[in-house]
Amino acid sequence: MEKESENIVFKGFVKDDMTNDDFEKTIRKYFDLDRDYTKIKNKLCNVDDYLKRSIEYGEGIRLLNQDLFETIISFIISANNNIPRIKGIIEKICEKYGDKIECFNDVYYSFPTPNQLAKASIEDLRKMGLGFRDVRVYETTKKINSKEFDLKELYLLDTKIAKEKLLTLDGVGPKVCDCILLFSDLKRLDVFPIDVWVRRVMNELYIHEKDESKVDKRVIQKMAEEKFGTLKGIAQQYLFYWKREA
Repeated sequence: MEKESENIVFKGFVKDDMTNDDFEKTIRKYFDLDRDYTKIKNKLCNVDDYLKRSIEYGEGIRLLNQDLFETIISFIISANNNIPRIKGIIEKICEKYGDKIECFNDVYYSFPTPNQLAKASIEDLRKMGLGFRDVRVYETTKKINSKEFDLKELYLLDTKIAKEKLLTLDGVGPKVCDCILLFSDLKRLDVFPIDVWVRRVMNELYIHEKDESKVDKRVIQKMAEEKFGTLKGIAQQYLFYWKREA
């Protein structure tokens, strides 16, 4: 790092008066570097051997503190979608409506603010390949930009109430809602998003139903609460990664 008094200037990325100290704080927050993951891992390792093994396998996992609006829109786009397509759609949205960023001779685009994305019509979004999600992204952006839905309020609410609020947004169902709560800078570690991989690993390790598709998500949520408590969001990530990669 340079001296704190010297400026870091990335055109369109940070303010000209941002110091190295400011920049480091931003990076530390985004990558959740100030959270004591060692303490969390030590606690979760005592749950059972399965979780201990998953933590050993995915030891360096950290949950990003992503911008709340960006997380909401990104997960609405992710519904019934695949990763390459999701990535392509988000890149198009950023290039069309975000700010241009010049950094180390490369060009990037920021995720648009609610005001910037509100300029997109349903037709504009459809042309970017959103499919049935175009109306959902349009309506949710409109509500947030007009302050009909107050994002700042969510930071002041407990998880249960924040979840109820998020579920009123177009395109936000239970799984998307839990993902927003866990992966945005709301950072609610007491939620447990369930997708096909999480359902699979929870059934294989703990529930043992012959047909995993018949396992009720309420049963999985209850099991997660009993075993992992208020850290079930992080436990989910270790188990998910272990199942997908190992």
